[in-house]
Amino acid sequence: MKRMMNLKMVRSLLTGVFLIAATSISLHAAEWKYAMGEGESDPQGIYATAFKDYIEENSRHTIKIYPVGSLGEETDMLEQTRAGILQFLGQSTGYMGGTIPEMDLFTLPYVMPTDTKQLDYFFKNSKVINEMLPEIFREHGLELLSIFPEGEMAVTTLEPFHSPEDLKGKKMRVMPGSPILVETYEAFGASPVPMSWGDLIGALKTKMVDGQENPTVWIEAYDLDNLTNVLTYTGHGHFNASASANKKFFDGLSTRDKKLVRAAAEHAHQTILEEAQKLDAYGLGRIVRTNPSYKIVTLTEEERAPFKKAAEAVQASFASKSASNKKVLDQMMKDLKEAEANAK
Repeated sequence: MKRMMNLKMVRSLLTGVFLIAATSISLHAAEWKYAMGEGESDPQGIYATAFKDYIEENSRHTIKIYPVGSLGEETDMLEQTRAGILQFLGQSTGYMGGTIPEMDLFTLPYVMPTDTKQLDYFFKNSKVINEMLPEIFREHGLELLSIFPEGEMAVTTLEPFHSPEDLKGKKMRVMPGSPILVETYEAFGASPVPMSWGDLIGALKTKMVDGQENPTVWIEAYDLDNLTNVLTYTGHGHFNASASANKKFFDGLSTRDKKLVRAAAEHAHQTILEEAQKLDAYGLGRIVRTNPSYKIVTLTEEERAPFKKAAEAVQASFASKSASNKKVLDQMMKDLKEAEANAK
């Protein structure tokens, strides 16, 4: 009898061990939610897919991607990530300025270069991105993983323009949440209209707005060239995006999983740097082939001069808003000079 009781105890203990082991395994194999402000074939989608693939190939974790529109507007996804409902967020830097004012740094006109090699060097080696902004993100409940370029900004309008005077009275859609975008188009002579992406196409169709700005890849992918008559390269900036995680979630990860997430972000960053340039070129090429009557204009340096002059007031306004803004802008200018000297 005593022997039988001992055997039962052993079996019970073994069962407990197996249950603990099974529970441990399930706890270490989680599904993480990743929301983004673009479709899966767009730059943010390419980044998110590369991130997901790396995580799933190198761990038992899985990633569920929610593309644009799945969980509300950009501001909704940002708040859901800060609240911990979502683990990861891919979002345009332009949408983040209302919550993290320093992120308007990437929206400032005529600050970022158009040279892709300089951009690649800057995004990989910038002190602002690698040291300063991560601390700022943590203050807002986020862990910054990456900031990357999606393509040079192009402006599409119903009528051609070559000067700020030509834009007077023109209603230009800008992304909501960024005071700097409003200031930029006011400085450029236009009347900015903050508007969500979901409302843009309808506004162009009904002539509620006279134009908008986006990278060429977006303009072609969503037929914005068929809703306007002219695409203009002003050279005033790039469209940039960020990837971040909920800070409490990230802080709670094991050391191994933190390294995994960082490695996945590095892999995805390198992937999008290589793909974004191709997408931009493909977008322009498809517009030329499929819409041959569409007018494409590149402003000359002489034509850009008054826009650059107007941009100085916007840059000064950004720096004056806070000591933190001035600090990140000053460092960014140093980082860009380094990029110009070292990019090959």
